[in-house]
Amino acid sequence: MLRTLLSLLLPAWLALASFAVAAGQPPDAECLVPSKPGGAMDLTCKLAQLGLRNQPSVPQLKLSYMPGGVGAVAWHTLGSQRRSEPNTLVAFSGGSVLNLARGKFGKASVDDVRWVAAFGTDYGMVAVPASSPYKTLGELLQALRRDPRRVLVGMSGTIGSQDWMKMALLVSKAGVDPRKMRFVALEGGGEQFVAMQAGHVQAISGDASEALLYAGRGTVRVLAVLSEQRLPGLLAGVPTAREQGYDVVWPLIRGVWMGPGVSDADYRRWVSAFASMEADPEFARMRAEAGLYPFSRTGDALTRYVKQSIADYNRQAAQFNLVRER
Repeated sequence: MLRTLLSLLLPAWLALASFAVAAGQPPDAECLVPSKPGGAMDLTCKLAQLGLRNQPSVPQLKLSYMPGGVGAVAWHTLGSQRRSEPNTLVAFSGGSVLNLARGKFGKASVDDVRWVAAFGTDYGMVAVPASSPYKTLGELLQALRRDPRRVLVGMSGTIGSQDWMKMALLVSKAGVDPRKMRFVALEGGGEQFVAMQAGHVQAISGDASEALLYAGRGTVRVLAVLSEQRLPGLLAGVPTAREQGYDVVWPLIRGVWMGPGVSDADYRRWVSAFASMEADPEFARMRAEAGLYPFSRTGDALTRYVKQSIADYNRQAAQFNLVRER
C-alpha cells in the first residue's frame, strides 16, 4: 500500500527537509493539503510527492496543511495572498469542484485558479464500524427508512457537499427524504474515520481510497462502493451499490491546481512534469497501490473537464432543490 511506501521514503526526505530549514534554505515547492491529515486530500499530495520525485524540471515537494471551510480557506488564501507563488500546488477532488459549483467558496469561479493536473479517480463508499449491526447497504438504508434520525452519518461538508450528495442519492433510492438525514459535518476523510471509531457517528459517507487506509485494521466494515463494478485489491469483496439494488455511481477525480497569478512559463512547467509523471509505469503502480484508478487530464483539457463537471453537478443538485449559496 502507499502508506508502506511512505513509511520508507518520507523519513529520509523529511530529514533532508529539516536540514534545509536548519541551514536557512526552505524547501522549494509545496503541496498544500486543504484539510486535516489522514484523508484523501493528504493522499493526493503524497502521491504527487512520490510521483514527481524523478522529474528533473520541478523541485521536490513538501506537504503542508491548511484545513478550513472544506477547502475554502486554501482557495481564498492562494487566490489572494499567495496568488503568484510559482511552486505551490493545492490538492483538489471532485468534491472540491462540487463545492465550487454550489457556491461554497463564495463568489469564486472556475477561472479563479489555474488547473494543473488530475492524475487519478476515486469512488464513493459507505462504511460502518466493524461492530455495527448493519451488515449490508440495504440494512443501513432500511434502518434510515424506518427512522431517518436513527443513524447519525459522518460526512465531509454540509448539505450539498459531495458526501451529502452521495448519501442523498442512496437514501432517495430507498424512499427516504434526504432532508431528514441526521448527519455531522466533519473536516476531511481522516476526521470521519476518527469520529466513527470513537462512536460519535454510526456510519460515514466517504471515498474508497480513504477506506483503504482503515479497512485492513478490522475496525471498519465497508458496505458498498459507488463504482460501476467491484474494485480490485483490498476492497474486492465489497459489493457495489448497484449490485445491492441501488443504482448510484459516484466517481471523483483527484489532482492539483495553482494560484491565478502564476506565470505561463511556471504553469506549463508543472503541467509538463505531471504529464511525464502520468506516462511513467512506476507511477501507475503507485496510483493503484493508493486505491486510485487511471484518469489523466492536464492543463487546458483539465480546465474544460472541470467546467463540464460544474454543469453536471448543478443538474444533480437541482434534483434536491438545492439553492446555490451566494
